[in-house]
Parts: sequence; C-alpha cells; structure tokens
Amino acid sequence: MELKRVVVTGLGALTPIGNTKDAYWEGLISGKSGAAPITYYDTEKFKTKFACELKDFEVTDFIDRKEARKMDKFAQYAMVAADEAIADAKLNLDEVNKLRVGVIWGAGIGGLETFQQEVLNFAAGDGTPRFNPFFIPKMIADIAPANISIKYGFMGPNYTTVSACASSANAMFDALNMIRLGHCDVIVTGGSEAAVTIAGMGGFNAMHALSTRNESPETASRPFDGTRDGFVLGEGAGALVLEEYEYAKARGAKIYAEFVGGGLSSDAYHMTAPHPDGIGVVSVMKNCLENAGLKAEDVDHINTHGTSTPLGDVAELKAISEIFGEHAKKININSTKSMTGHLLGAAGAIEAISVILAMEHGIVPPTINHSTVDENIDPELNLTLNKAQKRDVKVAMSNTFGFGGHNACVLFKKID
Repeated sequence: MELKRVVVTGLGALTPIGNTKDAYWEGLISGKSGAAPITYYDTEKFKTKFACELKDFEVTDFIDRKEARKMDKFAQYAMVAADEAIADAKLNLDEVNKLRVGVIWGAGIGGLETFQQEVLNFAAGDGTPRFNPFFIPKMIADIAPANISIKYGFMGPNYTTVSACASSANAMFDALNMIRLGHCDVIVTGGSEAAVTIAGMGGFNAMHALSTRNESPETASRPFDGTRDGFVLGEGAGALVLEEYEYAKARGAKIYAEFVGGGLSSDAYHMTAPHPDGIGVVSVMKNCLENAGLKAEDVDHINTHGTSTPLGDVAELKAISEIFGEHAKKININSTKSMTGHLLGAAGAIEAISVILAMEHGIVPPTINHSTVDENIDPELNLTLNKAQKRDVKVAMSNTFGFGGHNACVLFKKID
C-alpha cells in the first residue's frame, strides 16, 4: 500500500534552558547550560549535587492547583508541553474528528517522585497502609497521554512507550506509522520525565553514571570532551503535533518539516553499557535511512545521543563514521545534552524539536563545554563545538539510546 506523508505542525517544549519552544531555541543557539545545584532536596550526602532542573516554573500558572495535585511532575510537564504544541498547531477542536486523533507518549520511568514519597511516608509511619488514593494513577507511565486525551477529548490510539531513554523517539515512530497507515489524521506525541529526585539521583549515582563535577555544574555535561565523566540528569517535556500531509494542507496549517522515517534496534549486549562496536547503533541508523527512502549523503545534521559518558560517545561517533563514510565529515554533528542535560524518556522529543528548529532557522546549535581532545574521536568530524553554526539543513537525524540496549532514530526533511 502507498504510505501517507506525515508532517509536523505544532511544537511545545518545557526544558531546563527554556520553558517554551521559542525560549528553548534561544537557549540552544546561545549555548546556555541548564545545570546548577539541585534545589529540590538536601544533597549534602550525595555524590552528585547538581542537575538540569526547570527554572522559574510554577505548575499552577498552567494547571489548576486541585488538578495539579492529582498528577506527578512528569504528567504535569506533559500537559504543559502538549498544550503549547496543540496551540501552536492551531487545531480547530470543534472541527477535528476526535476519533482519529491520538496521543502516543514516551516516558522511561514515569511517576518516580510519587512512588518515592508514598514509600517514604509509609516507612515513617506506624505500619498502617495509608496511601494517597491517587498514588497509582499518579505513578503509572501511561497517565500522561491519558490526561492529554481527557482534556481534549481525543479518542484515537492512546498509550505510552517505555524503552528507557529511547522512549519518546519510540513514541514518535509509532505515531508516524499510525498516520502513515491511515489509522489517524492527527497524533500528539513526545515525552516527559521528572527524575531529579532522591531516588533518581541516588540510583544513577550508584551506577556511576552521573558526572560528579560539583565544583563546576555548568560545564559538567561535556559530550565528546576528553575529560567527560558521566551525564547530567535533566527534566522536562517535549511535544509534537503530527498530521497527515493532505489533512494539514487542507486546513492551511503551518508545516515545520516532514517526518520521513524512523528506525528501531537492540544492542542485545548489556543491561547498561553500549555495544563497544556500536553494532546496534549502526543498525538503527541504517534502518532509519531505509525507512525514509534516503541515502547517507542526504543527511546534513545529526543530533547525537551524546550523553557525555566515556564509552557511549565514542561508540556512537564510530557508528556514524561507519554508516556515513567520508560524508560523515560534512555533517553538522552535535549533542544538545551538553546544554539540557539528559531528559531520559523525554530526550528524543526535545532533541527532535531541536533538529526541526535547526531546519527552520538554518542554524545548528552547539555542543558546549568542549576543551580537551579525545584521541579516540576522529578529529575531522564536525562536532559543532562551543558555538552555533549556520547551515542550510534539509535533512536532519536524531539518535536516542536507552539502558537495555534500546535504540531509536528519527529523520526529518524540509517540506517539498
């Protein structure tokens, strides 16, 4: 069957460097770091005392206080980003067939703070099981798209994909295919995460996954740098409105880009470590290009997974060199996690938004905090170091990889 074309018509972002998609973009191109000392709890006994928290965010500016209390932060963030994306798309909610509008979301963990707090409350009590009646619905990862659909009455497919840090890219690919196959006209997709908590930071510290550069948080996320020592945890959400091309054109929607393909793969190697030869990463990028019907030399820009871990960064760049060959040296490669930190399940969404806006504005955001060469990285690769670079981006790719060896890749193209 002939697949339908899919386009992006709305964007919403809630990030550590900007609380709207426009503020996020300004933060990206200016090379702003979102890392700072943690304010949510006492970090005295923690190995890592900083993260990329949201700034100047008050949920009751967006959601009624009574309703907000029924949601974990990750679901609150989802609502805020989705609201912005839906408004940006200028959907006429009275005319859209809500049976053909879905919400497919990504979250790697879900309501971690809710789970943490309920357990702490129980442990501090006398053993009587007194739990918040909203404990379970606040915690479950699928509640974010449920809340979005309930607010707007969207009655199409509604679920959450959980594939660790690949979750929201996984969700976007599912959404792409739902529309391609003719099951939906519109899908709100993306991801959210709120893991800057005692349990989240403590758990990642126990794995030795986080940077411990406490003396200089703003420079701690340093992808591709020879002195990188782990990732910086972030939080927030990203949302995209996807539409079938003819449907969007008929209603006169602004089209940011065409969503032309995606890919999924597994490393099948280790619980947390990437495959040292990048086999799964090579496979997912190859799958993505084939799915989009494009060649390696068509790609102008790649926003890498680039978390700032010693093993992961090198493995990914080796995989890019293998797939793209000599053309790899002509691609603007970057890692926006150098600014936002790692938003886990929401990473794919906000990084897809970054490449889409790079296409719109003709600017590739930088990889900040680079000062020391890593001899294991090809010096001829353009890693867009420290300053944004002007570039006519016609085709852009975004990579996200998760614990368990989950790999997801999405590809966008300027609309013809």
